[in-house]
Amino acid sequence: MGLALRDDRYHTYADYLAWSEDLRYELIDGTAYLMAPAPTLAHQDVVGEIYFQLRQALQGKSCRAFIAPVDVRLPKADEADDQVDTVLQPDVLVVCDPSRLDRRGVRGAPDLVVEVLSSSTASHDHVWKRRVYERSGVREYWLVHPIDRMITVYRLRDGEYGKPEVLELNGETAVGVLPGVSVSWDELVQRLPKAEY
Repeated sequence: MGLALRDDRYHTYADYLAWSEDLRYELIDGTAYLMAPAPTLAHQDVVGEIYFQLRQALQGKSCRAFIAPVDVRLPKADEADDQVDTVLQPDVLVVCDPSRLDRRGVRGAPDLVVEVLSSSTASHDHVWKRRVYERSGVREYWLVHPIDRMITVYRLRDGEYGKPEVLELNGETAVGVLPGVSVSWDELVQRLPKAEY
């Protein structure tokens, strides 16, 4: 199931900033996708827990964790902000280069992006966002599947993600781009509702 399009026009960050805040959009190569309605409580629990653990682990370090909504502008070259045509709002992200942070959010690739999947966003996150994050140089991309209790981890090598690592949500998952940092799953998974089939 794909996300609804705003229209069939090409848009830039300048257009994006002029839109009403009643509806939230993400831009991918100039196409505006309507963001899914408010996520489930379980989705927010997973997002919040990952952010909380990363923030605690990074305290006192140069890398910083953020939680949506934060605009991540991903220019293709050195175009001015108002001409950038890709703006995403990852669920959780970590940025280690402070020069990428400004009052509007992040300009350039975060070091780590985590998307927590829901039925309405799974294909979008797996296909479109993965391509954009790879192209933009996001060093590590996690897709957390709370219903299936799985995580898919992409790590950038030689400019490509290649074959992902697929793991169960148990024990800990180390963040490859953040030495000594990991996310623990067991307590969180115990809180998640049982899958409905």
